[in-house]
Order: sequence, then structure tokens, then C-alpha cells
Amino acid sequence: MFDPKYQFICVDRFLNYVKYDTQSDDNATTFPSTSKQKILSQALADELKQLGLTDAHMDENGYVIATLPSNVDKEVPVIGFISHVDTSPAVSGENVNPIIHKNYQGGDIVLPKDDQIIKANENPDLQTMIGFDIITSDGSTLLGADNKAGVAEIVDAVNYLLTHPEVKHGTIKICFTPDEEIGRGTEKFDVKKFGASYAYTVDGQTRGEIETETFSADALVLNFHGKNIHPGYAKGKMINSIKLAAKFIESLPKDSFSPETTEGREGYVHPFIINGNEELTTVKFIIRDFEQEKLKEYEDFLISKAEEIVKQFPGARVSHQIINQYKNMKYILQHHPQVSDYAKEAMLRLGITPLVHPIRGGTDGSRLSFMGLPTPNIFAGEHAFHSKTEWVSIQDMEMAVKLIVEICKVWEEKH
Repeated sequence: MFDPKYQFICVDRFLNYVKYDTQSDDNATTFPSTSKQKILSQALADELKQLGLTDAHMDENGYVIATLPSNVDKEVPVIGFISHVDTSPAVSGENVNPIIHKNYQGGDIVLPKDDQIIKANENPDLQTMIGFDIITSDGSTLLGADNKAGVAEIVDAVNYLLTHPEVKHGTIKICFTPDEEIGRGTEKFDVKKFGASYAYTVDGQTRGEIETETFSADALVLNFHGKNIHPGYAKGKMINSIKLAAKFIESLPKDSFSPETTEGREGYVHPFIINGNEELTTVKFIIRDFEQEKLKEYEDFLISKAEEIVKQFPGARVSHQIINQYKNMKYILQHHPQVSDYAKEAMLRLGITPLVHPIRGGTDGSRLSFMGLPTPNIFAGEHAFHSKTEWVSIQDMEMAVKLIVEICKVWEEKH
């Protein structure tokens, strides 16, 4: 039983963490993509060491790694808990001003800046939050619950286990990563050095979520090559690559294949960057589906459609590049069912209904699973990611702390 007198530290920690600007940069070539991430990471390493994890440190790549030693004299698989420190490049995370809306009683939540409103009809989980305390930004920035809520919850769970030695557990590994938001969070991750057999990313949304399936993901870069001539002498000679790209995008289906028209287990193609000039225009796509083989179908379709367009303009051409990003982690996790089963059991012990469903996205767990560290994702309570209307409830954060502790207990009992 979780100590009812325990004074949670996750909220105070979280309110401190979100004031660090840790936005990653998807155009950077360095690792981490922004040096400011390492400021919070070093503070976290120092904090874990102060709590009693003597090996806590930040390595040269910005990963924070620490070990909570086993307190039992039997062999228990080493498990890890992982969250990321960076926030989305899409919305500023500078000068975050968190606000606590106590005792939420339903309806929209109006934020004081930038006319931002958290609409109840767009956030169905708010229906389960009556009486809860909701943390938001002031509306001028994102909040950073994705994923600093998970970071705070892991630190609090460590604190609980250290101050309650009667709770039996095996060796626990902790890692806080950079650059997850730009898909590079595992780029320098050393699975062997980390030393866990299994892990959990604490980066999910709704209370009870266990995510064991993600999209498989590729990126496709299409380069439209035109012919530039001085516009005063261009008649019959110029081939404007910008117009080629525009014609191509306009030719794509309007009622399918897109994020805004798909849901559930439907995949999509999504143009997210376009830039260029008359000579060369580049269109970048992300391609997603739960079935790995469908990615090639989407890629072949896009390449074929692009080639159809350039054939209409003699002298033009299109080239492409396919970048493999990650695969559906179910292909690995289905061979290690105990990892999600133990999380489900921990939830049931806490009176939580497990919600097992696929992520219409990816997590570091996708890559880690294929790197040899089976890693499903569990809830942290964060909602409306990457937006100025991001929010998290204090009660969900505290329940996530309890879940991490309970998962440690289940692993010890089962072995």
C-alpha cells in the first residue's frame, strides 16, 4: 500500500522544471540540438545525486543516467524509467508561467494570454477531472508537461523508494534524454551502458494508458528540379520548380491519406516542409502507418505522382530520398508480454483501468525496443501536447508516481 502520509514532490519539481527553456531544434546538426537542454539535465543529475543516487551524472551527450540499487537479495530483472527533457520546436517554451486552476468544475478553461482557451469539447479527458487541480501555462507558451511531467514523476518515485526502504524492488535505472521531440532522442543512447533489461517511457496522456504499438515511420524528400531563366527572357524556357511542387501537392487526394482526414488505425502522408526557388524546390513528407509494408505503398504512390507531374514539363525532373525513422514497437513487445502485463497489474492494484491502444505517433520506446530494450509507454498525464493549451492535472501526476512505484514492486514479486 502506498503511504497515505507521503508528501509528493512531483508538482513542486515540475513547476521548477518548466521554467527551464529546453526547446529542441529540428534544423540543428549538433547533439543535443540545443545546448540549453543540458542546463536542466545537469540540474537533474545533481538533484538525483542529492536524493542519494550516487552514480547520477550527465554524460557528454546530455543523457542523465542514474541507478537505484536493489534492496533484495534475489535476482530481479533490471528495469528502467525514461523521460525526455526537451520540448517541441513548434511552440515556444521560453519564460513559461505555469498556473494552477484548483478544483476544476467543468467547462472551458480560459487562459490570460493570447486569447487561448482550453475547450472542454476538444479535451474529453476534462470530463474525468472534476474536482482535480489543472496546471496550464498562461497561454503565451506551451506548458512543457510533455515530458517534464514524466521527469518529475520519475524523480518523485525515486524519492519515495529511497524514503520507504520497506518497499522491495530490484535495481532501477533512470534516464532523462534530449531531443525526443525531433526524433533523435535515442541517437546516442547506449543500451548496454544503461544496463536495463526492460524499460518504460513515462510520456503518455490519459490515466491508465499503456501504449505497446506505434506507427512505423519513414520520411520522404522530393526534390523538384526546374530551369531558371531571367524572368524578362523566360517565355518558353523557364521551368519554375515552385510551380511544379505546388501542382504536385494540389494533385494529392483531399479526403484520404492526410492527418486531418484519418483516425484510428489509418495511416497518412503529411507534407510538413516546403522550400525552394525557381531552380529547385524540396518537399518533405512524414509517412506513417501501423503496418510496415504500407509505408512503401505510400512512398511509391507519392513518387509516381511526382513523376507524372514533371513529365508534363520537358526538361524538368524529380529526385527523391527515403529516410527510415522507426518501426512499430509491437513487433518487439509482442515477444515480451510481461513488460506490459506487469504494468497492467500495477494499475489494477491502484484501481486504474488499463487502457491499451496504439499511439498515432512514436516514442523513444519505438527505437529502444529495436535496439534491444523493450520499452512500452505509460501515462504521465500530459494533454494537448505541443500547444499553448497544454495541460496536466496534479492528481494524475501523483497517480503516475504511485504507478512507477507499483511497477517496481510487481517486478520484484514476480521474480
